[in-house]
This record gives sequence, C-alpha cells and structure tokens, in this order.
Amino acid sequence: MSANYSDLPPRYLRTPDASRFVGLSIRTLEKHRIYGTGPRYSKLGGRVVYRVDELQAWVESGARAHTSDTTAGTVSAAARQSPLIPPTPATSRGSRR
Repeated sequence: MSANYSDLPPRYLRTPDASRFVGLSIRTLEKHRIYGTGPRYSKLGGRVVYRVDELQAWVESGARAHTSDTTAGTVSAAARQSPLIPPTPATSRGSRR
C-alpha cells in the first residue's frame, strides 16, 4: 500500500512561492538569503527551499502591537549588515610617521 501525499499541504516552498507567501519580491528574498538577514532555508541538491514554519517565524519576529512597540524584534532590510568587529585603520602609502 503506497501513501498518498497529494492531499498534504506543502511544507517546503521554493523561492518564488516563498516570496509570494511573505509578500516580498523574489529578488528581495534572494538578497536576504545572501546577506544573512532572511529566513532560514535549506538546499536540496541545487534548489533552495524554505520551510513554511520558518517563513512564519521570520515574519512574526518583526510583529508589533503598535508603532512605538520597543519589545518587538526587527526584520532587517535586505542589505549588507555592518560587521560586528570595528574595522582597523588602514595605513596609507604616503602617510608620514
């Protein structure tokens, strides 16, 4: 007897479906993945998939009760984040000591 999985809801979404699920463009979701600011994902072969519960948790991490709610987390913008370690000053070639 074989199992019938056709009536189960999808637990994993590829990037186009995940972007529709969270309401972002495909490119924005890809940028979040590149910069490490987005939801957790998995790679199956060469395919990127997102678990539905991970997408929901990522969206919920930015949930707020009102505009001045300071207890809520923040979903970062899809941009390169500043490093945690401050950069060291570089010495220029023409500098005098």
